[in-house]
Amino acid sequence: MIIAVDGPAASGKGTLAAGLARHYGLPQLDTGLLYRAVGRAVAGLEDTPGFEAAAIAAARSIDTGHLDPLALSTAEVGVLASKVAVIAEVRAALFDFQRQFALQPGGAVLDGRDIGTKIAPDADVKLFIQADSKSRMERRARQLEGRGVVVDRYALYHQIEQRDARDMANPNGGFYPAADAHLLDTTLLDIEAALRAAVAIVDGVMARKGQH
Repeated sequence: MIIAVDGPAASGKGTLAAGLARHYGLPQLDTGLLYRAVGRAVAGLEDTPGFEAAAIAAARSIDTGHLDPLALSTAEVGVLASKVAVIAEVRAALFDFQRQFALQPGGAVLDGRDIGTKIAPDADVKLFIQADSKSRMERRARQLEGRGVVVDRYALYHQIEQRDARDMANPNGGFYPAADAHLLDTTLLDIEAALRAAVAIVDGVMARKGQH
């Protein structure tokens, strides 16, 4: 069973994907970490002529065995991730790894922005997680503050808004709900309620498929 979980930054998709992976006993891949790792590798080069080439080189040599979620979860790295994600060669370099992960025996759970549209369009279940910008900003702020990071909420809110706009305008991306995706708005849900809703969607889809 392949489960695709897409959505914007801080919508809760990563936490839900991890919960679904535990619930169904499936391996999970946070594909956003791949782009964040590439972005972090080229930090400081954003306004230089070599930015694109450096990002492509970083994507082609990425070591997926050394992805540190804590180091890669900052808002600044998130902005860099959206900047490298618009580079077609970066996406191509990371595509094969994601696709192979999705197609491993037994299935997998992948979360990101284009899983249901680009990486695994044949996924058994597709979820698109939504939440309003203010609630997403608060979630990310609390997450960062829990690690001792001082957060400028005004700046964080605008970083999230800017990243949404950049991701949606990405000509090489697929950041939109797939036609057969199930929308789940987590604005008013805590993680337990959101996970219950996600499990109910997955169980319902698989039950219906089992009837055919």
